Amino acid sequence: MMKGYSKAIAMTSIATLGAINIACAADLPTKTAPVKFVDAPFFLINDNRLTYAYDFDTPSTGFGRPGTNTKTNRQVIAFTHFDAWAYGTNALDVGYVKFDQNHPANPCLAPGTGTCDGATESYAFIRSTLGFNEIFNTKAFSVGPLRNVSFEVGGGYAAVNDFLQLQTQHAVAGLQFAFNLPYKGFFNIAPMVHLSWYESPLVAPGSPFVPPGFPGVPYGHLDFNPTWTIEANYYMNLGFLPESIPLAISGRGYVIGPKGTGYAAGLLPAAGFPTTKTEIIAEPVRLTLDVSKMAWGDKYSHFVDVWVAYKYRKNITGADNSLDPLCVGGTCTGSSVYTGTTVKF
Repeated sequence: MMKGYSKAIAMTSIATLGAINIACAADLPTKTAPVKFVDAPFFLINDNRLTYAYDFDTPSTGFGRPGTNTKTNRQVIAFTHFDAWAYGTNALDVGYVKFDQNHPANPCLAPGTGTCDGATESYAFIRSTLGFNEIFNTKAFSVGPLRNVSFEVGGGYAAVNDFLQLQTQHAVAGLQFAFNLPYKGFFNIAPMVHLSWYESPLVAPGSPFVPPGFPGVPYGHLDFNPTWTIEANYYMNLGFLPESIPLAISGRGYVIGPKGTGYAAGLLPAAGFPTTKTEIIAEPVRLTLDVSKMAWGDKYSHFVDVWVAYKYRKNITGADNSLDPLCVGGTCTGSSVYTGTTVKF
């Protein structure tokens, strides 16, 4: 008998899965029937989806050029993958973002006039877990609503071709605590160590934005101090509604602690140069309607979802929204509403 397995994770731009139980059993053998052994599948869950989303009036992230609009609309196309195997899970999110002309691509000689193309951004995000219950073949890490404790590791990369031409990379490692919620829902929270590296030509030697008397950072590379992060996500079907309205609520959030300036010792340009602040990336609520289940029944659950969400960000990329010169007009903090559709294949 293979024990039931229940696991799920919420990702940026994915309509999250609810708890999934997989079990198999074989009849006891008889003297006249030979025993047949059937290999269990390696992946207990293998879920792949495509998402298109439209983000209204999001902050024009740290653009920092006078005369530009502080709000922009974004279109997002994303591929998301989630799998679960005998000892843990893997989640991948790869996306492409297209901004409108309020957030122009570099170079743009007349920002704010609508004459330049909108910037584009590419990103990739991965998280993997190893469950302690599965590794040690025990139920010791399931107590009350606590379903499991896991080791979690991951990383990410993003690059945007706007004025900042910023490339960001990060790596995380820590523990994830998974809790059960009503209606086959879950809540996961993961305190972890966070490392990040940025690159931008604006801080490279010879850049006109390098302060007087400061030689600049070789190759424009910023190596930040290790810091803490807390990542959390939840998902729950609204099971108290009629079955004809398959609606679910979910959310996710990341809090990343201050990580210094990114400059090596002795290279800090001047006293009082703004250091990074605690960064908040939150989507506290997303409402998802399972359109395919509503139209064609349980067999097609989550084949087509439509959703709407609220997003809030503070001190984007860690930039101090009050002091950093790249946050002209408060562009490093803001909120927006966005909506989209997700298709499973």
